[in-house]
Amino acid sequence: MEVVPAWAPAVGFTLLPHAGGFLGSKITKKEIPVWYKSLQKPSWCPPNWVFAPVWGTLYTSMGYGSYLVWKELGGFNEKSVVPLGLYAGQLALNWAWTPIFFGAHKMGWGLVTLLLTTGTATATTASWYNINKTAAYLMVPYLAWLTMASALNYRIWNDNRNKKQSE
Repeated sequence: MEVVPAWAPAVGFTLLPHAGGFLGSKITKKEIPVWYKSLQKPSWCPPNWVFAPVWGTLYTSMGYGSYLVWKELGGFNEKSVVPLGLYAGQLALNWAWTPIFFGAHKMGWGLVTLLLTTGTATATTASWYNINKTAAYLMVPYLAWLTMASALNYRIWNDNRNKKQSE
């Protein structure tokens, strides 16, 4: 008798990244109408409605990629420590950004967090490439978005750093 259905790990790994996104959205929703709206942003800043579907897609892609790596390596074991450890690290950094940037209004620390996330996500992607190329390719849109988000975070920080920060 099978205790866990064969499809459950795929669903679990795919949904896991959404947990932090869901929790972060509670902070973001509260801060967008007043604090974020008051910030000077570059003309190329995406409209607010774009962020939720983009993050939903990116979280789904990276989550499924992590499942492919887990499955290819035979689960949690010595071979999976580095590729899944890097993944967990970048995911934790990703989840930390929202409370830092939106919750604490620490735009500079948000940028540092994003740069660390980008570096760790890049290392994750590189470590996945020789394990499962599809998993690595699923990370590429995320890396592109992190690059744009880092540039946007930098511009928002740079253009607003002399403004008194409300806590």
